[in-house]
Amino acid sequence: MDSLKLLAVFAHPDDESMGMGGTLAKYAAEGVDTHLVSASRGERGWFGPEEENPGLSILGQTRTVELQNAVNALGMKSLNFLGYIDGEVDKADPAEAISRIVTHIRKIKPQVVVTFPPDGNYGHPDHIAIGQFASAAIVCAADSSYKDSESLPSHRVSKLYYMVDGENFINLISPFMGDMTFTVDDQIREETAWKEWVITTRIEMAEHCGAAYRAILCHKSQMATIGMLAELPEESASAVLAMQGTFYRAFSLVNGGRKVETDLFEGLR
Repeated sequence: MDSLKLLAVFAHPDDESMGMGGTLAKYAAEGVDTHLVSASRGERGWFGPEEENPGLSILGQTRTVELQNAVNALGMKSLNFLGYIDGEVDKADPAEAISRIVTHIRKIKPQVVVTFPPDGNYGHPDHIAIGQFASAAIVCAADSSYKDSESLPSHRVSKLYYMVDGENFINLISPFMGDMTFTVDDQIREETAWKEWVITTRIEMAEHCGAAYRAILCHKSQMATIGMLAELPEESASAVLAMQGTFYRAFSLVNGGRKVETDLFEGLR
């Protein structure tokens, strides 16, 4: 079999480190080729005084550097962007976005893809959109009649996972995070924890959470989003991050059942 490859498809810089940094660091350390596709460069992620906002272009450049530093800290093999603007991913032309992701899937040839769940973890429109685009791209990438922009040969992904947060993790971090609600279309959205029994996959990656925390700290412009967690010493923060590693197996061509997995590549090794 070819070398093991994992592709994470997310919306913004920091999604990878704050969402599943420990898992990415674990697999990279084990020799798995880990790759990241980001829909945007995080151009609207400004948390300082509005009069000091450097604007989309400069902030996007800043966050691109931060993301590259984080990817290096996690030991990932590649980083690619889809070219959309932060906050506008859900307005992207679906056919175009799907085609761009298909190209990356066919070039990288991952067995495993990880993206956001249908609720985008906490209702972020960009998260929801990129999860839908990535899921559709997996179907198209496997279809030999589907032509991407580079006319690459088809590739069939074996497993799709959603990166999810379980109740135990959310209950642990909630006191540190403060108000996690925000408004979209006049409706309040917030983090909705997944029931522990729904989680299909739990990855033990505690020894790699130091690398995950260092990757998070690379996103200096985003420290305001994680509240008091940013002030914890590395050892304490790593203990919190070790409770992530939870995923929902959306589909698998190689295994199934209700037994909880401990490896995203279960059935492939």
